[in-house]
Amino acid sequence: MLRPRMRQATSTGSTPVTSPGVAASTLSGTRRRVYVRGARGGLGWCVADHLRELDSVDVIVASGDAPAEPASGPCDTVVDVGLADHDLLGRRGESVTEGAAELLADAHLLGADSLVVVSSAMVYGAIANNPIPLTEEAVLRPDPTFVYARQLASAEALVEEWRAARPGRRTAVLRPAIPLAADGTSSLARALTAGLGHRFGEADPGAQFVHHDDVAAAVALAVERRLDGIYNVAPDGSIPGDRVRALSGRRFRLPLPDAIADLVGSLRWRFQRGPIPPGLRSYTRFPWTIANDKLRAEGWRPTVSNEQAYVEGTESKWYSMITPKRRQELALGGMIGAVVVGVVAAALTGRWWWRRRARRRTSNLP
Repeated sequence: MLRPRMRQATSTGSTPVTSPGVAASTLSGTRRRVYVRGARGGLGWCVADHLRELDSVDVIVASGDAPAEPASGPCDTVVDVGLADHDLLGRRGESVTEGAAELLADAHLLGADSLVVVSSAMVYGAIANNPIPLTEEAVLRPDPTFVYARQLASAEALVEEWRAARPGRRTAVLRPAIPLAADGTSSLARALTAGLGHRFGEADPGAQFVHHDDVAAAVALAVERRLDGIYNVAPDGSIPGDRVRALSGRRFRLPLPDAIADLVGSLRWRFQRGPIPPGLRSYTRFPWTIANDKLRAEGWRPTVSNEQAYVEGTESKWYSMITPKRRQELALGGMIGAVVVGVVAAALTGRWWWRRRARRRTSNLP
C-alpha cells in the first residue's frame, strides 16, 4: 500500500517570466509561461483551450510527443495531461512511469518550478471497505492485477520526490473520476461504464463521471493559483448503480456470480466480444467514490453533473474500442462464414430438390 505524502494546499502569486518561444500562443509583456505536454486527445485540447483563456499566462503546447527543446525558452510551469492517457500508452506499449521520467526531464530542461499533473482516482483502488467518499488523505490501494493503476501511483511518487528535492517547488496532482465527453471518451472510460451493473444478488456501487470541461477547469485553476497538493476532481455525489443501468438503456441480462462472471468476461474479452478487461472488474464492483471538498475550497465548481457527463460520454458502444485491424479480421471472418453457410444451404437445397424429383419420377412409373 502506498500512502501519499500530503501537503497543505496553498495558492500564491507568481513571478512573471519572459522569454521567446517557438510553438506558443505568446503575447508581449511580462507574463508567466506554461508548457503543456501530452495534449493528444479531447481532454488535452480542452485543457489547452482553458489555459489560453487565462489572462496571466502564455501557453506553449508541445508539438507531438517529442521532448521539450531549449529553444522553447524557460517556463515556470509544466502541465501534463498525457501521463494518464491509457489509450496511447496501450497502443505504444509504454508505461506510465516512463512518461513520468520524461515529464521530470522536461521540467528540468525548461527550468520549471511548478508541475500540474492529471492522474486518476483509480490510484485509490476499488476495495469493499473503502470509506465513502475517499478524501485525498486516503491510502493508495490500486488493484494489484491492474498494472496501469499501480504505475500511476508510482508516477505520483516520482513527482512527489521531484517536489521535495528542492525548496520552492510546487506540484498539483489532480485525480479525476471517470472522465467523459462526447468527442473524446477513452476506451478505458468506455470499458468502465460498460462493465457497471452486472453483479449477482448485490447492489452495485455508486459511480462518478466527470466531464472533460470540468477537468480542464481544474487544471486551469491549479495553474492560475499555483496550487500545491493532491486534489480529487469529480461532481458532487455519485449515481446509484440501478440509476446507471437505467441511464444506459441496456437490455436485461441475467447477473452472474463473481467467479463465473470473471471466467465469462475473460473469455469474451479474449475474443473481442466483451467490453471490459479483467483488471478493471474490481472498479465496477466495489466503491471508489471520491470527495471534491478540497478542490471546491479553492474555488472550483463542477458545471456538469454525473448523469449529464454519463449520458454525453456513453453514446458509442463497446465495439468501438476494437482496433481497425481487428475489425477487418472480424468482418472477413463474417464474410467467409456467410459464404460457407450459403454454399452449404445451396447444396442441401439442391440435394432435397433432386430427391424430390426422383421420388416423383418413381411414383409416375406404371
